[in-house]
Order: sequence, then structure tokens, then C-alpha cells
Amino acid sequence: MQPAKSTIFDVAKRAGVSIKTVSRVVNREPNVRDATRQRVELAVTELDYRPDQSARNLASHRSHLIGLVYEDPSAYELPSSGYIINMQQGALRACRAAMRELLIHPCDLRRKDVTTELRSVINDARLSGVVLAAPLSNMERIVRAVKSTNTPFVRLSPGRRLRNQLCVVTNDRDAARQMTEYLASLGHRRIAFISGNADHAAVSNRVLGYEDAMQAAGRRVAKPVIAAGDNSFDSGLACAEQLLNRKRPPTAIFAANDDMAAGVIRMASRMGISVPQELSIAGFDDITLARQMDPTLTTIRQPLASMAEHAVSMLTGNADTYASVPASLKIRESTGPAPK
Repeated sequence: MQPAKSTIFDVAKRAGVSIKTVSRVVNREPNVRDATRQRVELAVTELDYRPDQSARNLASHRSHLIGLVYEDPSAYELPSSGYIINMQQGALRACRAAMRELLIHPCDLRRKDVTTELRSVINDARLSGVVLAAPLSNMERIVRAVKSTNTPFVRLSPGRRLRNQLCVVTNDRDAARQMTEYLASLGHRRIAFISGNADHAAVSNRVLGYEDAMQAAGRRVAKPVIAAGDNSFDSGLACAEQLLNRKRPPTAIFAANDDMAAGVIRMASRMGISVPQELSIAGFDDITLARQMDPTLTTIRQPLASMAEHAVSMLTGNADTYASVPASLKIRESTGPAPK
């Protein structure tokens, strides 16, 4: 026979407080003394108390669900789930800390009724908040759809800081500049760049970082060469073939994300070009694949998990309304000195 489930009355008795105080602590409401909050949280843990989710939903008219909304990766022929997994991990950490649950929803931007679908998901699930991932975070039609539900939301990587709006960013432009400078420091003069989806404002900032570094290097490097990708592995393949068949091909290729960089490594292998002896390759994001490739990929670790964790914390009132989480260079096997 299973033991009786602990109730809010049991928690209140154990902590020596009123039922109302327990409710305020469980719902992360403000104006509760730290000592009282700690006492209640200890009682919740000791009694393994689980609030009745349906009752909480009815009382607040919203569920205790946070929605993570992102672009459906199946839109690409060879989809990557690496960045989604990183975001989920960070969002889940913050949800658990705030006693919330996470609902994930991929948006297929090819559908004409995508905004209607998004509004329905938010309203039907009565979400208490939404984390809007890039590139959706800088698409006005998507943002307007979320706003129309009157649900609090946070934009992840909107490409720029937004006044009076919750957002979490990273230093895309500065990090891309640092990577380009690193490649130049290895002696590379012909450094090419593969850009990403033009709808993704944060990825577009990476192009600017590459151009900043190339301009600052002046005569030490050749003129910037940019091939247009779309964030997919296949576009990395196509752009690499285009760049490596030039009369004077680059000795280093920096791609705006790891999926395209993986495509460059594959094309280099097909063409019999050794990496990094003849060609250095760098990416951006540091998805799991970057550490599994051969050679392992030099890249920029975008702190997606930390960014998503910050975003959820904003929605639950446990963080500021703006956060900038810095990216960092990860030097691995795919880059080396320029060939003589």
C-alpha cells in the first residue's frame, strides 16, 4: 500500500507557517522572508510535497508551463538538433529550480498558418511564459503573434538589445572577430567566410565580426571573401566546393555555424585536401558534433544552455530583464598554421 501523499497542510505544519505562506513560496511569489522561504522549501523536500497542478492552473488562469519555441529543424534536409538540445538543457534547469514544467514547440515557418498555430498553442496550454529562440526572436510576425496572447516572453539572440523587452544575447560579432584574428595569427592570408540564414540577425552579426577583423588586418590579409550559406550542412558542402575551386582558394574557411563547417570538412575530404595541413576550418556554436568530428572542430562555444536558463529565470522573476552571456573560442584539431 502506497503512503499517503503529503498535502499543503502537512507542509504548513512542518514549517510552522500558514497555508497561504506555503502557497506563496511554492508559487515563487515575492515578499517572503528568506528564512521563512528556506524553512518551507526544506519541509517541501522532506515531505516530498507535489502541488496539485490542475488546482494551481485553475487558480491562476495560467498553467505553470514555460514554452520553448524554436524553428523546426526538419525544414533542412540534414537537420541538426544540437542547438535545440543545449537550449532544452538550460531551460529545464531553470524550470526545475522554479518548480515549473517545460513545453517545447518547433515552428515550421513554411506553413502559412504558423502564427495562428503558435497563438493556439500558447492559449490552449495557458503558458505562463515563452522563450522565443532565434531566428524567430527577430521575426516580427512571430513576435506579434506571441504579443497578441498577452503572455510574457523573452527573446533569445534577437540580434540587438531591445529597450523595455526581455532578451538574452551573446557577443556574436566580437567572438567572430576573435576567431578571424586567431586564423590570421596562424599566418593565413586568404580567409573566407560562409554566412548563414539572412533571417537570423545574430548570425548576420558574425559576418560583421569577420569583416571587422579583415579590415583591421589590412594588407596582412587578402580581401574578404564571403559565400552565402543557409545554416545547413548541405549549404556548407556547396559553399566549400565553390570556395575551394577558386583560382586562389582560401587556406582557412570560417563558417557561421558548426553544421556548415562540418559540410566544409566533408568537401575537403572529397577533394583530397588535408585538414588542417592544407586547409584550416572553424565554426560557431560548439554543438556536440563539433567534438565528434575527425578532426575535431575549432569553434566558438555559444552559451545556449546558459542563455536559455537566464531566459526562463527572467520569466519566473529570478533574473534581470536583460542578460549578455559571452561566447568563447574552443581551439581544436581543425585549425593549424597556414601552409607554406
